[in-house]
Amino acid sequence: MFKPTRRGFMVGCSTAIAAWASGLSFTAFGSAEAEPNQNILIVIFLRGGVDGLNIVPPIAGDDRGHYESKRPRIAVPVTGANAALPLDDRFGLHPGAAALQGLYQDRKLAIVHAAGLTSDTRSHFDAMQFMELGTPDSKSSTTGWLTRHLLSASNLPDQIIMPAVAVGNQQPTSLLGSRESIGMTSPNDFNFGGHWYYGDRQREAMRRLYAGSSWLHQAGLQTLDAIGVVESANPGTYTPGNGAVYPNTSFGRSLQTVAQVIRMQLGLQVATLDLGGWDTHEYQGDSGAGYFGDKLAELGNGIAALLLDLSNDNGTDHTRRITVVVMSEFGRSFQENASRGTDHGHGNVMLVAGGAVNGGQVYGAWPGLATDQLYDRRDLAITTDYRRVLSEILIRRLGNPKLGAIFPGYQNYSPLGIVQGADVEPDYTVATPPPNATERIYLPTVQR
Repeated sequence: MFKPTRRGFMVGCSTAIAAWASGLSFTAFGSAEAEPNQNILIVIFLRGGVDGLNIVPPIAGDDRGHYESKRPRIAVPVTGANAALPLDDRFGLHPGAAALQGLYQDRKLAIVHAAGLTSDTRSHFDAMQFMELGTPDSKSSTTGWLTRHLLSASNLPDQIIMPAVAVGNQQPTSLLGSRESIGMTSPNDFNFGGHWYYGDRQREAMRRLYAGSSWLHQAGLQTLDAIGVVESANPGTYTPGNGAVYPNTSFGRSLQTVAQVIRMQLGLQVATLDLGGWDTHEYQGDSGAGYFGDKLAELGNGIAALLLDLSNDNGTDHTRRITVVVMSEFGRSFQENASRGTDHGHGNVMLVAGGAVNGGQVYGAWPGLATDQLYDRRDLAITTDYRRVLSEILIRRLGNPKLGAIFPGYQNYSPLGIVQGADVEPDYTVATPPPNATERIYLPTVQR
């Protein structure tokens, strides 16, 4: 028998809903549970292929010489107004990401260098699809890696209002096939719209319409209940806590949306958001300044604001249960091009931030920047598969060891020690048949 989720209901019945409540914003619901101790993964995808070598450049040794020779104009300097901010005796941080240095020094930010997708591709579309499906070199999966996590996790409660949220205008491939995720640009979108009187009349009419006992009636009432829960939190009145100031950009507003949902404590386990604009083929910025530095400031200031906002919510430090991971489809070419930019590359950096991160360290084996150490003799090599980082977060922070279901074919789990938490024996069993989005039903219990 078909078992519906609210997202499945919303997708299948959107026309009928529109006829009864034209003011209803785009929503897709997950589930409800009191969750003050539930851990949360926030995935930020930097679309366009970010230049990891200029986020975390070498500042000493032979590799510094190789770096300067290949990037005579765009290299981040080690002295002067735009000098790299020192991390350790090998690496520095681009000055545009100054807000991240504070998190690094507070041991709330870890950096994984020479990480990424091991597939041999420089296609944005292919690389993003491989990464977000969690199946390098294969596009056959009908579900994303985050979808498979939600479906395979055995420690999720049966009742959650909102297990996953995709902040932005479209659902990412990592949540492909999910009927449990909610798409939104702001929690304020969860309403009937218009005058309160007509909204209440619409609500009453729809409750009468879905007063039966079938799965369709139940799903309709569940959707109305979920809207009521979010509306009751008055999301339009939200003020960031602890003096946090988010960037006045769509990315900053997306991060604030995530913070709002976390503060509502609706059972959120996964949130995704994007920051694009990293395909810097031209005029990336000379000597630590320019466009690239401005983009990094947006990223760094946003992450720092999120963690500050959630560090003290009436005595509750939500950052202890938050893990933020930042990734991109690939890095940039080691050699700068004639247009003062960089082309599609290979190895990159990953950032991991949060209150349970073993920060203040650059992780991963550094391959070196001599020509014979480069991938295809032109790009930073990859020594850490991105799935190794994500697997550690899945096991230690989210308590899900089903690596075979989430990353089919990936084995030999070996944590780097980036995050705190207990290790359990990974399960490499590949799900057969592939998990689908009708396996778990979420039933909200809070009514308006």
